[in-house]
Amino acid sequence: MQIQSESKPYDSINVTPMLDLAYVLLVIFIIMTTASVQGLSIDLPKPSNKPVTEKHDLKIIQILPDGSLHLNGAGVSVGELEIQLKSALARDPKTAVVLKGDPAVNYARVVEVLDLTGAMGIGSVGLITARIGN
Repeated sequence: MQIQSESKPYDSINVTPMLDLAYVLLVIFIIMTTASVQGLSIDLPKPSNKPVTEKHDLKIIQILPDGSLHLNGAGVSVGELEIQLKSALARDPKTAVVLKGDPAVNYARVVEVLDLTGAMGIGSVGLITARIGN
């Protein structure tokens, strides 16, 4: 009895090993990309070493949780705040304002004070923030 060996050409290609390789490469790419994002280097601006010789008036506006306003520790209304800021601007046109809003205060109250300082032409307005958990 004679066995005939027939050699037929393959009519399809097995792509399973190629897909396995593609998935491994994809996983490696994802891991390397997320690892490189965590180590971003940022060039921050350097502070100048020149001492500041100019002294300008600084007004601290606090907004308490109930919405009341305090200017440098004294309670004021919106009208009184405007009058005191105008007199401070008349004495020193470069008067700076720092706004400290309580986290529980309505945000509209903070915007109202910011609009007031903007309408008065105060050029330097800062916001005091605190780290969460401190």
